[in-house]
Amino acid sequence: MIVTSKEAVYKAFGLTISSDILLPELHENPCCHADHIHVFIQKADLSQLWSELAGQQKMFTVKDNIVMFQLPDVGTFCIQGGESIRVSPAEGADPDKIRLYILGTCIGVILLQRKVLPLHGSAIAMNGKVYAVVGESGAGKSTLASVLLQRGYQLLSDDVIAVTLTQDNTPLVMPSYPGQKLWKESIEQLGMEAADFQPLFERENKFAVPVASSFYSEPLPLAGIFELVKAQDDQLGIHRIQGLERLFVLNRHTYRKSVIASLGLTEWHFNISVILLSQLNLFRLQRPISRFTAPELADLVLSEISKM
Repeated sequence: MIVTSKEAVYKAFGLTISSDILLPELHENPCCHADHIHVFIQKADLSQLWSELAGQQKMFTVKDNIVMFQLPDVGTFCIQGGESIRVSPAEGADPDKIRLYILGTCIGVILLQRKVLPLHGSAIAMNGKVYAVVGESGAGKSTLASVLLQRGYQLLSDDVIAVTLTQDNTPLVMPSYPGQKLWKESIEQLGMEAADFQPLFERENKFAVPVASSFYSEPLPLAGIFELVKAQDDQLGIHRIQGLERLFVLNRHTYRKSVIASLGLTEWHFNISVILLSQLNLFRLQRPISRFTAPELADLVLSEISKM
């Protein structure tokens, strides 16, 4: 059964979030005044709204400022106007899985609706700046970030990176919460025991790994982006990304980019991408799929950063 609370206020992704669904991953902020709440998360009956907007044949729909999706055995989710997330859990739904979608897809859409750029990756604090590792699911972003944490650096965000602009167009990364999602194989390769951590949900081979001691809780300027890609050969490599390919990289790794056009955000997304690219270095990291190379990749990242 999903756990609810009359009042739970959290701080994450640069947002103050009020939720009647308990989100233990997030930092509570109980002293916040009601007028300062940015996002409300509530349990609600969405059956009528889903029927009106989506009918019976769809799993995903966008209408004006409303984004809805429905997952079998999980529930129906409604994200509206950058201000609210409503959840109608399916009967017997795993609460861990519901929270996973709230803190993933739902937050990603909320950020887009608020014109905050969500990138899909891990953000690491190094010497007063942030470097993002982006990539497709399974590329090894969180594993590489874990190696960097083991070397004394700090995590700002895992999975969804919230990037906003200051008044002078400096890109800032907003901290999310002190946790990572790691596959069992990565945990073992990093010298840890999977039994020490909680699976993301029942029968899942991916685990929630707390990193409270290595978490940086204040916004920092974004200084560079590393795209991590898998390769069939055995060669490690890194090179600077040039020209229009830089735009394609940002577009490719914008979290939940499929809703951008439907929300009328295509021009905004292009403009913020151009602003970011005028200030950032972008690199492509290539890793072989045949062996564990996260420590070597970390060496390449740190070497490149030292040259900037």
